[in-house]
Amino acid sequence: MFILQANIINFNSIKIKVISLPDFAIEKLTVLNGTNSLPVKNYSITEDSILLETERNINIKNPCTLLYDGNPSICSYLQLYKSQEFNNKYFTNEALGCFYYKNYTTFKVWSPPASSITLLLYSTGDDLEAPRAIEMNDNNGLWDVSVQGDLKGFYYTYKIVILNEKYEAVDPYAKAVGINGLRAAIIDMDETTPVDFYNTPAPKIKNYTDAILYEVSIRDITGSKTSGVKNKGKYLGLAEENTFSPDGLSTGLNHIKELGITHVQLMPIFDFSYMSVDEKNPEKYNWGYDPQNLNAPEGSYSTNPYNPTCRIYELKELIKTLHKNGLCVVMDMVYNHVYHNTENSFEKIFPGYYFRYDNSGKRSDGSGCGNDIASEQPMAAKFIVDSALYWVNEYNLDGLRFDLMGLLDVNSMNKIREALNSLRRPLMLYGEGWYMNTELSEDLKANMFNSYKFPSIGHFNDSIRDGVKGSVFSKEDKGFISGKQGQEQTIKKCITGFINYSEKYKGLFITPSQSVNYVSAHDNNTLWDKLQCSNPQDNFEDKKSMHKLANAVVLMSQGIPFLHSGVEFCRTKNGIENSYNSPDEINNINWLRKAEFYDVFNYYKGLINIRKQHPAFRLPNTEGVKAHLSFIENVPNNVIAFTLSGYANNDSWDNILVIFNANKNNVKLNIPFAKWNVTSDKYIAGTETLRILETDSVEVEGLSFNLFHN
Repeated sequence: MFILQANIINFNSIKIKVISLPDFAIEKLTVLNGTNSLPVKNYSITEDSILLETERNINIKNPCTLLYDGNPSICSYLQLYKSQEFNNKYFTNEALGCFYYKNYTTFKVWSPPASSITLLLYSTGDDLEAPRAIEMNDNNGLWDVSVQGDLKGFYYTYKIVILNEKYEAVDPYAKAVGINGLRAAIIDMDETTPVDFYNTPAPKIKNYTDAILYEVSIRDITGSKTSGVKNKGKYLGLAEENTFSPDGLSTGLNHIKELGITHVQLMPIFDFSYMSVDEKNPEKYNWGYDPQNLNAPEGSYSTNPYNPTCRIYELKELIKTLHKNGLCVVMDMVYNHVYHNTENSFEKIFPGYYFRYDNSGKRSDGSGCGNDIASEQPMAAKFIVDSALYWVNEYNLDGLRFDLMGLLDVNSMNKIREALNSLRRPLMLYGEGWYMNTELSEDLKANMFNSYKFPSIGHFNDSIRDGVKGSVFSKEDKGFISGKQGQEQTIKKCITGFINYSEKYKGLFITPSQSVNYVSAHDNNTLWDKLQCSNPQDNFEDKKSMHKLANAVVLMSQGIPFLHSGVEFCRTKNGIENSYNSPDEINNINWLRKAEFYDVFNYYKGLINIRKQHPAFRLPNTEGVKAHLSFIENVPNNVIAFTLSGYANNDSWDNILVIFNANKNNVKLNIPFAKWNVTSDKYIAGTETLRILETDSVEVEGLSFNLFHN
């Protein structure tokens, strides 16, 4: 008889599965914990397993082995690590990481199963050298040591021995790292902060619906030779003011200001895997959704990646410059997975704790990257909360965006929201709340279907994304703006902020501030490329009209609008749908397109100005949406019309009428009789009156957004 599986489920219980239960004989079984025998106090047999109870607690610092008729089977600690008993015993609220002072430095790391941890001090960030080794002290799984003297400029790692295996790991709490993030750096954080950094605050927003998000890659936004930027693809490149394209049009920072958005959402700026981008020679491109050191900035965006202080200082200089120019800053965080299954700090410091596994001991892989962070584990949740607070405080950020938030758990997301609320300033928190197939109970997944359980956190709304332009999973699929029939009800639900507006228009969210509305982002095809795929037969001008109409829907809907950088001048990636590692010539923004599509740029600029000038489009709560927003029924197919009435949200306009016509032909529809000021049509978007109509019916052009008010 052979043991198929053996799991330690608490400190004195082992659950085993065998080939043949009737043949099991307890006298043939020996339990070894390290080299010591553990007597079995009791055992019971169920229909498919045997539960052993040992006389003494199992020592997790030693392997646990079952010998049956002399045949060894290694026991897995994974279920024990997930137990409340384990976490109650070893959880700590202690601050972890490296704490530098001029006369000494303290190091703290958490690893209950480690039999020894040695601090290794290096004088360089990556050269081969013999380190200075200092043994650390164990206090119930919390290891620490204080080293006298001024260690500024040194680097460190931890050498860890766990169950007879040896690892060298970077501190997961490292705030600064050397080249390629292979060693943590000991620096004076005061030297990383530009003058007046914390005295240059971002503009305060009253409600999250006042935000207009603009997604930017540090590398893409200034990397092209057409950007006119000196520090191309760097933190300081986006901080450069008064840069221009060869056509004399603003680029980079000044372009973003000219466009009028409120929040710059930076794609990954934490230190991502050196296997994705080599900081010594960053020719290879990667978006950066490959976390390596989550609390330190990426070095390839720095002018000197060998200097750990430099990358922090330059990132702060960028954030300060954005704030000075009236822009808020949101950071894109990737807490749901790491790049490499085994070559990561979490696994080396505590194998098996920080990741999800199924009952057979196989890694959960909802991320598609081979691993899912077990955010429901108390110390994993602590890391995420600590990290989020650290970035927001140290870097004076204005919000966080969570990649694949649906892989995380509701409780951890609420803890993050609570922690950010304690800072008493308006900090945005939103993420990708998709349904993800991960080893977590359905009621705990932080996805859109559980959004009522964490109502102060926003979700990217894929209903408006796919309803407007067609499914991202099919290049040829069309949407409302590109000719697909029957999308009106979906779009109307999204116009309300995807709230429970009525029985007919019922969404998933408690408040409109939970709906992040968008039609394109770094993922999938750009909006222009999508139209090239779905509407190849349509002419150039019609595609431009569809393009403008798409984000007119986004910017006139309740909720939080989100724009992909370059969409305002029909950004293309030459049909490359997933450009995460495509070369710069695919990913970089070509600023020559701003001149080519200057009419589209001006239209987007006008749409943004409408939203900023008129709070009726930014209703902060469900009650306001229900009270002020009404749809006009009995309109032609592929047409949506609605009103915002009664000086909604203290707007200066009493009644606002919006009409989206997704037909190629002109349409006539009945509207409330009034003297209407027309401010926007197919060609011009804005707040200035273009003409006045006194009527109860109107004809609007094909593929157009139209705005009226009185």
